[in-house]
Amino acid sequence: MNTESSSLGIIAGRGAYPLELAESARLQGIGRIVAVAFRGETHKKIEALCDEVTWIRVGELGPFLEAFSGFGVDRAVMAGQIRPSNLFLTHIDKPMRTLLASLPRKNADSIFSAIGDELGKIGITLGNAAEFMESRMPEAGVLSQRQPSEQERSDVHQGVELAKLVAHFKAGQAVAIKNGTVIAVEGFEGTDPMIKRAGNVGGKGCVIVKVAQPEHDMRFDIPVVGLRTIGSMKKAKATVLALEEGKAILLEREEVLRAANVLGMCILVLSEQEIVSVLKEKKIS
Repeated sequence: MNTESSSLGIIAGRGAYPLELAESARLQGIGRIVAVAFRGETHKKIEALCDEVTWIRVGELGPFLEAFSGFGVDRAVMAGQIRPSNLFLTHIDKPMRTLLASLPRKNADSIFSAIGDELGKIGITLGNAAEFMESRMPEAGVLSQRQPSEQERSDVHQGVELAKLVAHFKAGQAVAIKNGTVIAVEGFEGTDPMIKRAGNVGGKGCVIVKVAQPEHDMRFDIPVVGLRTIGSMKKAKATVLALEEGKAILLEREEVLRAANVLGMCILVLSEQEIVSVLKEKKIS
């Protein structure tokens, strides 16, 4: 946790993440919290948790930078999903078009990193996305009441192997496996649509594995799961969700575990030692 500054800016995306971040930062002594929120994406509850909120549309880089310049903060944190695909579907202003045109490869990492660079030009540091959220990063072990079966555990290990390879190429962070078969691999669309595809293709019983990229950028690519993820798994009839210890944020923990237990799902957090063991066995660095 960094409390050197008494103010914090939040780039507030979808879901509970920016809300829990604002609450946690306030409890940890941050006196002034401001946010840029996105119409049609960010929950309106953010207004009750921040001292000042500016609403813009996804793709408006000019108003985004103007808002942060006016806030008078020197650091910001990106919290909540901001679907990169929206940059190709919604209104994009001239500064954003210029930024995108400057990128030889356009993926979540390159786009968000470039936005971070733009913030840096106006004196704002884009900080660690897990800042103030350490208590939401689950410990290793089975968090749910149900343990994984032997086959599910095998599928999890296969999923770790594949997900790490996919993440290495910055294509996605999650995969779906069923009985030793690769059912779906996350692309630019994000984890929830991938889970939906897995349900459509593989039917009941898919194992979902979500990992961090090797040498991942802590500013914006930490895997985050919550009730939305469980809802997607319910619709897809997926049975296991596997994460990495120290490299994932679990939002709405009590509600998530309650829902998982009612649905008979298994939520598993793999230790660093187990991850290393799997990758060493497969000779993946």
